[in-house]
Amino acid sequence: MIKTSKTTTRNFFENARQELTLTKERENLLSSITNKITEELEDRDKININFICTHNSRRSQMAQVWSFYASEYFELENIFSFSGGTEVTAFHRNTVKCLQNNGFEFNVDNFSHQNPRYLISFEGSNKSILGFSKTYDDNNNNYPYIAVTTCDSADQNCPFIPDAIMRFHLPYIDPKIADNTGNQNEKYLETSKQIAGELFFIFEEVKKVISNKQTKN
Repeated sequence: MIKTSKTTTRNFFENARQELTLTKERENLLSSITNKITEELEDRDKININFICTHNSRRSQMAQVWSFYASEYFELENIFSFSGGTEVTAFHRNTVKCLQNNGFEFNVDNFSHQNPRYLISFEGSNKSILGFSKTYDDNNNNYPYIAVTTCDSADQNCPFIPDAIMRFHLPYIDPKIADNTGNQNEKYLETSKQIAGELFFIFEEVKKVISNKQTKN
């Protein structure tokens, strides 16, 4: 098991939401994703979310992991999170290190120098997700799904995603720009915090809508 946690996942997640600032345009985008998730949950027993980025090595992996955590945090057991790219690379070691420092635990499921596979979990959970770089249409990704592209190149290179119920473009700055620099850890942390905070926003709103409907019924 690989574990180098410096904070609890819960604390990081909650602080990310508290420190989150949104433009009106960004808030409207997050609300649109929220509305689509709740709309689909009215007609389906479960809903899948597939976060897509070109290499499936940094932002899309962070989004999948934080979405997995958010569904557990808000007890939304019928929302499942996946990720993929337009090409296969690897779950980048800097992304792994960042998420470890956010409190996640990584167990090597299948070691490969090119593309290792990890079982990812967090303290207090009896569930885990499988993390490795793959294409968005990989057999490990359940269908159908809401597609969320997290980088501009993935959005441009994926003009049509046939299994997507709906597609949203939610871009983040690539922390790769800071690789091998003095502020590398800081940039990865900033990206992870923004993703965590925005997914907190989405899942919190989903939870509110579902709870209000249950109360009325």
